[in-house]
Amino acid sequence: MKNLFIKAILGGILATAVMTSVMFIAPMMGIPKMNPAAMLSGMIGVPSIVGWLMHFMIGAIFAIVYALINLNVLEKINNKIIKGAIFGLAIFVFTQITMIMMGFIFNMPKMSGSILLTMIGSILGHVVYGIVVALILKESREHLLQTALS
Repeated sequence: MKNLFIKAILGGILATAVMTSVMFIAPMMGIPKMNPAAMLSGMIGVPSIVGWLMHFMIGAIFAIVYALINLNVLEKINNKIIKGAIFGLAIFVFTQITMIMMGFIFNMPKMSGSILLTMIGSILGHVVYGIVVALILKESREHLLQTALS
């Protein structure tokens, strides 16, 4: 299980890097600019580097969550890409609810551009994140249980 934990952290960091890359090239496809680290740091009034650290830490935490729920909730789905896409959509919904709640506590930055296109870009980024995590953490339940027992 220790190896899975480390693999989940590293996979989450890699998946966050891929997702962030997608978000940075999204404006070339007509989607408004998205910078999650700037949004996080701007919300709580900390330097941008702290926002980047938070962004990648959140990505690592979500990958650990995936590794844990993959044992039970998602085990019936065999296709890793579909598993990842479902997980990415779930993260998108969770983050939207979280952002609404945080908006009551912190000063939320104004959205630029079309809200619909921003949401589409965010969904795309989170689905890509979920797929990358699912492909990295592709061990079967049996393999994970054998590793945990040894």
